[in-house]
Amino acid sequence: MIAPSILSADFANLAAELKAIEGSDWVHVDVMDNHFVPNLTLGLPVVQSILQVTDIPVDCHLMIENPERWAPGYAEAGAYNVTFHAETTDNPVAVARDIRAAGAKAGLSVKPNTPIEPYLEVLKEFDTLLVMSVEPGFGGQSFIPHVLDKARVVRDLVDAGELRLVVEIDGGINMDTIEQAAEAGVDCFVAGSAVYGTADPAETVEKLRQKVVAVEASAE
Repeated sequence: MIAPSILSADFANLAAELKAIEGSDWVHVDVMDNHFVPNLTLGLPVVQSILQVTDIPVDCHLMIENPERWAPGYAEAGAYNVTFHAETTDNPVAVARDIRAAGAKAGLSVKPNTPIEPYLEVLKEFDTLLVMSVEPGFGGQSFIPHVLDKARVVRDLVDAGELRLVVEIDGGINMDTIEQAAEAGVDCFVAGSAVYGTADPAETVEKLRQKVVAVEASAE
């Protein structure tokens, strides 16, 4: 699955930018509060507007403090998947259950240097694991390869039937790095500047998808 990130889109023309990625599996929306990360992007009103102009499932990535308070609202608005950071709460299971009760899939994200092992048990309460392959906060950063070890650990548990979730990766994904991530067992690939920095974003999405398909075919 390919999930273009609108963090790299033209915020003055979001409806057109969403139309430009028709055919994508998800659209990735980065919500930042300038507290958990040193950047401020958009919030619930913009997400509500996005939901009105696209049929692409909206994947909200909440890089915010206090997800207990804010995350359910994005689910209630109609987001398909709502992901929050493991580093922001002492009770990720309660937040996940609130998100699911409000009608969305629940995702847990971990920063590049956050170990995955302490969260393996709670992942049974989640639909998505979002592995950050850059430090969250800004687009256009370089891919951090060592995070793929986390994806491999979780992929093995999914393949063994111990977990049922989508393994997603976000940060520095492009034509060169997507194959490494696919080989590590990632299911969903967030790409921002790699998509919106091209003349034909929809064509780029398809090219990225074909890279993943080729890796999967060679593994069979």
